[in-house]
Amino acid sequence: MQAALESPSELFAILSVVVAAAFVLVSSFVKTMIPLRWLAIGSNVGFVAYGALHPSYPMLLLHATLLPLNFFRLAEMKRLTRRVEAVRAEGELSSVWLRPYMRAAKMRKGAVLFHQGDIGDRLYMLADGRIELVETGGSLAPGQIFGEIAFFSPDRRRRLTARCAEPCTVLSIDESTVKQLYYQNPAFGFKMIELVASRFAADVDRVNADLAKVRAERDQLAAKLAESD
Repeated sequence: MQAALESPSELFAILSVVVAAAFVLVSSFVKTMIPLRWLAIGSNVGFVAYGALHPSYPMLLLHATLLPLNFFRLAEMKRLTRRVEAVRAEGELSSVWLRPYMRAAKMRKGAVLFHQGDIGDRLYMLADGRIELVETGGSLAPGQIFGEIAFFSPDRRRRLTARCAEPCTVLSIDESTVKQLYYQNPAFGFKMIELVASRFAADVDRVNADLAKVRAERDQLAAKLAESD
């Protein structure tokens, strides 16, 4: 310690590794990606300084390699956030929000995008054509987003089978990118929750309508039976 205090370079090396270790410790409590990348960059700089001044060449080589990688990932995340902010004014979770991150695919009639019970790993939007929901007999029109329920369900399973009722153009985005958008932009997260809530509300309305229809038919049948008596 006395030698370190007498040597400015040794003192700077010790301070660098202490600060780097502190960044690593703080990163254990951070949940979002951009602050994590900044902390990783700070710790890389500290360990590079320590490795160069102490010297410790394996540490220097490791963190000198990780530093540009962390800068690249940080720039990537910032670009992603800026792209979301650029379309935020639209206020709708639609193609305006998601199209920059989606890939298009042409699907033939009868092609199945996913089966009931499959693990959900992609979010979809129908650009052209018509998608049939096999179990309910419903269908989706161009512009509709689907496949998001699996991302929020505990088992991540598909609840329905989606099949092309005619030739379709389908856009899709992978789960990893959806999660990045969700965690990095609260507005996007709320729009996703609104979409899921609207799906459940529509399901409840459909069930209530079916129940009302069954009750009406039951009442009509009961009235006819009463008249026959």
